[in-house]
Amino acid sequence: MIKLTVNGKRHTYDGDPAMPLLWYLRDVLNLTGTKYGCGIAQCGSCTVHFNGQAQRSCTLTMKAVANGEITTIEGLGGDSEHPVQTAWITHKVPQCGFCQAGQIMQAASLLQNNPSPSEEDIRTSMSGNICRCGTYPRIVRAIKSVAKSANGPSDNSVAGVNHFDPASVAAEGGELL
Repeated sequence: MIKLTVNGKRHTYDGDPAMPLLWYLRDVLNLTGTKYGCGIAQCGSCTVHFNGQAQRSCTLTMKAVANGEITTIEGLGGDSEHPVQTAWITHKVPQCGFCQAGQIMQAASLLQNNPSPSEEDIRTSMSGNICRCGTYPRIVRAIKSVAKSANGPSDNSVAGVNHFDPASVAAEGGELL
């Protein structure tokens, strides 16, 4: 019998220990925010937190997560939105949205381990998460905004009011909405 905690709730599993965690989450617990993308841990759409670290659930077996703690997109913010989820909305990151749960989980793990990442740190950490819509500039901006808010006002804000700089948005490949 495999015991694990998912989003703060204890669960047991007595099936095939080689079954990927992804299928347990989606098919048994009905937590469908975690997506199946490639099945070989290359796209990142199935990213969850296992014992606090971002992991690809499509190749993580039930045996490997025994006695562990899993957090999915449904449990990331607890009873409210996680700051990364709020930043995703503020910066209008998603287009089709398919990869976004994995992107958010990867970003939250990055910021948990490195609250003040450089742009290079962000790009390196997020490089294993594929977005077929190409929203990478918005993803980077959203992560930067969370990192900056954790460290007080950023260079382009005064007393918590963000100032829009069209030149910097365009330089980062962003859209002027």
